[in-house]
Amino acid sequence: MSVTREKVKAVAPPEFAVTLRNAGLAGAGGAGFPTYAKWERLEEVDSLLVNHQESEPNYYMDKWLGRERSDELSSLFDGLLDHAFDRIVVTAKRADRDEWLGELEAATDATIYEPADLPVDGDETGVTIAYTADKYEYGMESVLMRIVADAVVQGEELPMDYGWIVQNTETLFDVYRALVDGEPTTEKFVHVDGRVPTHRFLEVPVGTPATALLEAAGRSAGLEENEIILDGGPGWCFEIEQSPETFGVRKRTNCLLVIEESVVAENRLGSGGRVNVLAPAAWKQSSHETEPTETLAPDRVEVPLITNPDFEGVVTPSEPIVRPTDEVRTGEMIAKPADGISVAHHAPIDGTVTDVSDESIGIERADVEATTAGRTHATEEADSHWTYWTWCSECGRYYPKPRLETGRASEFVCRRCR
Repeated sequence: MSVTREKVKAVAPPEFAVTLRNAGLAGAGGAGFPTYAKWERLEEVDSLLVNHQESEPNYYMDKWLGRERSDELSSLFDGLLDHAFDRIVVTAKRADRDEWLGELEAATDATIYEPADLPVDGDETGVTIAYTADKYEYGMESVLMRIVADAVVQGEELPMDYGWIVQNTETLFDVYRALVDGEPTTEKFVHVDGRVPTHRFLEVPVGTPATALLEAAGRSAGLEENEIILDGGPGWCFEIEQSPETFGVRKRTNCLLVIEESVVAENRLGSGGRVNVLAPAAWKQSSHETEPTETLAPDRVEVPLITNPDFEGVVTPSEPIVRPTDEVRTGEMIAKPADGISVAHHAPIDGTVTDVSDESIGIERADVEATTAGRTHATEEADSHWTYWTWCSECGRYYPKPRLETGRASEFVCRRCR
């Protein structure tokens, strides 16, 4: 049995959500909803649908992960099938099979469904790769559920109501890192496209300023007066109200687009602010980086306390546990989950906390040796225990270093409630 499989099996089902909440996972596919909220319903479901569609024509994150991290994903699937699900269905576009899916097919020894064979048989077990036609809308969760799982999700219903958890591949790779490696979410794959000299596929710390991404794509002079930056891909993006200097990459940010203001105005959809510029841009004919070619190391980051501000009121911003002048290291928790639906956030870089607000935490990069030398014993002790933050099962309060008598985070009861 693989190490990955053993580690996944060691996590009791109620603890999956605790682990993912503490690791700060939020959907990397666009909406950015806290991942653990789905996994809290793990005992109600028996199927995992992996959204590997990547419908945006300039996105390659999921395809690249499926090809280059196929062994890790396969071993995660093995552990989850042993412990959590009866079936795992990976859905990809048939047009991508030859170039991108061979390694994942081989690693998982998956049952293959062609587009004409869908939906997947409800009695299917193990790993299945279900290929769909090359249609943009198949990347939408509700459409994918109908085509692949023969489930019509309506109104306020969720896939979990039909026995399914849906995750995109990048989010699922973050699940792997949280469950197997004990690593929080501190990095993000991001494209930069639109009116930039070079399309980029970058790996960046969460909170990286838009200015750093623009510079990496050849726009060091910043935006022109008639240009707008958008968060998302050509078919599903939203205008960023902040300036490039103050906007920090969120855990949901897949792409930063630079588009002419008049084009944005002509292609807004409805009252929700969504912009669809698929047609004007001829994206598939442009030159793209199809694998991450650079890892940025910005001098500062601005970590948002809520991954998607549109969810405010449903999702609660995290509560900072650091103050200005505190020194932090990569992976150290800097904000704990608040009451309600909320996740932790962690330092994406080594450095000094410069500002803490209700919206974000700013960190300025510091020399690694200087940062380590300047830390107090108490800070280092807290850092060594960041993975053990959990909540009291009675009152829900969060604690940084609980003494777990049972060894199970989901059973911890704080002193106030004993």
